[in-house]
Amino acid sequence: MNLGRTAVVLGGSMAGLSAVGALAPHFREVIVLERDELPPDAEHRRGVPQSKHPHFLLNSGRRAIDALFPGFEADLITAGGMPLIASMDTAYLEEAGWAPRKQGALDMVYGSRILIERVLRDRVRQLPNVMIREGVSVNGIDTDEGGRVTGVRFTSTAGDERFGTDLVVDALGRGSSVSDWLVAAGQREVPVKTLDAKVTYVSRWYDVPEPEQKSTSWWWKHMVIMPTQDKGDHPPEHEFLVNFFPIEGNRSIACMGSWGIDMPRTVDAFAACADRLRTPQFAAAMAASEPTSQVHLTRSTGNKWRRYDKLPTAPEGIVFVGDAICAFNPFYGQGMSAAAASAVLLRDALESTTELDQRFFKGLLAAQRKNLKVAWAMAMARDRGYECATGTETAPAWLRKLLAATTWPMFNAITGASREDAVIDEHFANVFNLDESIGQMMRSPRVIYGLLRYQVKAVLGRHQIPFGFDSQLEPPGTDWTRRTGDREAQLEATG
Repeated sequence: MNLGRTAVVLGGSMAGLSAVGALAPHFREVIVLERDELPPDAEHRRGVPQSKHPHFLLNSGRRAIDALFPGFEADLITAGGMPLIASMDTAYLEEAGWAPRKQGALDMVYGSRILIERVLRDRVRQLPNVMIREGVSVNGIDTDEGGRVTGVRFTSTAGDERFGTDLVVDALGRGSSVSDWLVAAGQREVPVKTLDAKVTYVSRWYDVPEPEQKSTSWWWKHMVIMPTQDKGDHPPEHEFLVNFFPIEGNRSIACMGSWGIDMPRTVDAFAACADRLRTPQFAAAMAASEPTSQVHLTRSTGNKWRRYDKLPTAPEGIVFVGDAICAFNPFYGQGMSAAAASAVLLRDALESTTELDQRFFKGLLAAQRKNLKVAWAMAMARDRGYECATGTETAPAWLRKLLAATTWPMFNAITGASREDAVIDEHFANVFNLDESIGQMMRSPRVIYGLLRYQVKAVLGRHQIPFGFDSQLEPPGTDWTRRTGDREAQLEATG
């Protein structure tokens, strides 16, 4: 169904590119305005500085993009993306020590942000009614007397230009100025929820040894070191969340991050911090690999939700996707997937309307609110527990203490039980992938039963598989799947 002549997308990153897939069937032309000159291959660019850090495209995000661009996931794997099972391919250091290796429900396709974006960009370029204008700076919007957005203004090498539009998509990211432009045009100021837990993270890229050059103990593809739960004295590095994150081309990204702790900025300081982590195995992997970059630092990590849905009248002529409406702490890997999900909601809204009226814009914002609440609640559950956090959603002291006292024990119980209970494992994978909220999971009688059963077995010392392997030694590669019973039978028996 044709809903207009021209739709304009502000920003050609993951959110904007995903939105193109929703718009293309409904407008005669779709124009993407992008500040950068886009590289033909998987390369870093100025507008996406966070591309130098690990990125998760969660299963919900992959499915969303695949719905908009059928065949995307297959293209990503062909281009070098790696389908892995987290519990089988990850050396995971939890509080008690190395976790056991086994099959599980959490599967993902690993790859760099620049590869994921390049594959999606290639799909967008194949659409005949889409044009990408590169090297332009968007600097304003036009509105009619009723406040409806009717055009965008930008500057290119040719000078100042303007496009009249039937619909604008704001995909300019967390720094978008669109809300200010709307106020200047007479709209009400949008309420904003914020929470900044002062997360800073640093990354360095490595070429890892070829498979035949690795030791037999280097079975893992991904290494994760969780922050310590110890309340006593320990080096600050024990508070870090750490990844040796696999990407295409036999490469990995060594990444360390923290909440409210200064992070290393130089190569020497980066290596020194790695030496003081909870295990020497991360530094050993770095030493066995060849560095190919300097140390990259990011500290723009606050959560920010522009609540357009709370305005009495929805802005007309414009919609919002990705960080432009809701930006998350990037440490939790939710951003790209939440953006893709918003683009699918946009597609669904366009398919079910004949007119871009107030009902359309109000309904889309309501659908986005429902979807974003899941990822937002997960980010708040962790970040509100830190005293260093600032923003409108800062927790009172009593709630911070409650979160500090309950978050880790609950996390430990869920991850522990998921090793031996296929149903809990399935639910936990759904929560991680934003397919289910933690509240939905914890309202399941079967999950509650499984958690209680796991705690009883812990008291009686009757775990099915061992865990807590010595963190100072290499992560054990034994496959313990056979000790968890018939996974399919467990799932079938519980429906």
